[in-house]
Amino acid sequence: MTLLDRAREWAGADPHDGDRAEIEALVAAGDTAELARRFAGPLTFGTAGLRGPLRAGPAGMNAAVVTRAAAGLGRWLAGAGHAGGGVVVGFDARRRSDEFARVSAAVLAAQGFAVRVLPRPLPTPVLAFAVRHLGCVAGVMVTASHNPPDDNGYKVYLGDGAQLVPPADREIEAAIAAVGPARAVPTSEAWTSLGDDVAADYVAAVVGALEPDRVPGRDRLVVAYTAMHGVGAETTRAVFAAAGLAPPVGVPEQEEPDPAFPTVAFPNPEEPGAVDLLTALAARAGADVAIAQDPDADRCSVVCGGRRLTGDEVGGLLADWLLRRGVRGTYAASLVSGSLLHALAGAHGVRFAETPTGFKWIVRAGTDADPLVFGYEEALGYAVAPHVVKDKDGISAALAVALLAAELAASGRTLTDRLDELALEHGLFATGQLSVRVEDLSRIGAMTARLRSAPPTRLLGRPVVASDLLAETPAVDAVRLLGDGVRVVVRPSGTEPKLKAYLETVVPVHEDAGIIAARGRGADELDRLRDEMSAALGL
Repeated sequence: MTLLDRAREWAGADPHDGDRAEIEALVAAGDTAELARRFAGPLTFGTAGLRGPLRAGPAGMNAAVVTRAAAGLGRWLAGAGHAGGGVVVGFDARRRSDEFARVSAAVLAAQGFAVRVLPRPLPTPVLAFAVRHLGCVAGVMVTASHNPPDDNGYKVYLGDGAQLVPPADREIEAAIAAVGPARAVPTSEAWTSLGDDVAADYVAAVVGALEPDRVPGRDRLVVAYTAMHGVGAETTRAVFAAAGLAPPVGVPEQEEPDPAFPTVAFPNPEEPGAVDLLTALAARAGADVAIAQDPDADRCSVVCGGRRLTGDEVGGLLADWLLRRGVRGTYAASLVSGSLLHALAGAHGVRFAETPTGFKWIVRAGTDADPLVFGYEEALGYAVAPHVVKDKDGISAALAVALLAAELAASGRTLTDRLDELALEHGLFATGQLSVRVEDLSRIGAMTARLRSAPPTRLLGRPVVASDLLAETPAVDAVRLLGDGVRVVVRPSGTEPKLKAYLETVVPVHEDAGIIAARGRGADELDRLRDEMSAALGL
């Protein structure tokens, strides 16, 4: 079948008038280059479910793709013994998110599931909480998280409240592939809309888990905040109010949801410039701390003293805070995250677990004897109350950061002061990245093949040993280089066309030399690591 024939067949089965017209116009124009992109292959379940550009065709997010995804998910759930169970569906404020939520609800309802849809655009952590709170067999969240404005996505949670892991993701993909034409998939309006109870219960659960009453004077803390045009503001403000904190001072241009994300080049608080408005507001307001969430509020970025802290720094601060509070159990981080958490866990005599990349692995790191009590990933994801939300949660993390900042402020200290204290106790764990964005995905394979065949034997002048993590169980598409005080992990991104090298160097801190000298040495060594890894990757 020719490309044009495949496109005509897809258009004939597309249930959405606008999407169908989009493909028909490309066929009429003979635009085979664009059609080749649209029909390069179906979207696959990556690190965070389906995610891709809003466009008609199997390689985009559209009504036909969502219809078939919901149908495949329903078939898989029924085959796993969950026929007729409850499914909760949530959505953010991106373009077409509400539509895709209704499509999912209608398809799953027709398959006999008891489908309930959250009442309005709400953060991903609320949906993740709702799965277990409502006793559902699955949850669907329509969101592209921090991807570009023209993307959308489809995240699936199972009945335990956690995201999919193999082999469920591959099995659901197979079930989706077996679904017939989207237009032939049955639908039903026998689904219900939820009220505000679930969001209110989430707020109460988060506040109860973090015990704000243990922090006197928290009402005097000044917090600058941005939702980055996403859906986090309402719920975050409700959590702060219930915890007895003063209302955050918001960035007015970014407070309300806006799927165009007009004030940022890229709606990801990790990206350069993304928190500039927040940082300026914090300075004007004399804020003790500034907090940014990504558009679906499952990630949290922190600015203190005009400096954006790294995910590893915030992860270390939050773990240290919980450990000092006496919270014992498993502390976990993914293999691309820094090593400070491992050192902290060892110093406090608690279990540490290193996991593959992604919160779907982090939240499963606990044991019966040592359940997970904290997990984080360097990409600004934190689980400070995993018994409430079995995923990263930028709202509970924001509350935890605020409570820690208030606790430190009571003794005249800041978050960066506590980081200096931790460096004196454990050494300075300096972390950074080398990120290579590509247009041609084959370049990623070529770079990783080069690294696997000829890994560097020395970094920063120190011997290193390379480990190909594809040989481990579970297999991870990554290479780790490990030496004395130096660590690099190289892997493809699970959500973007990038190859990333995660860099770490551990610098001793001496009382006579001081923390400033150690930070300067750490920055210099990270620059050297970037240069050395660029050469190793053939850049």
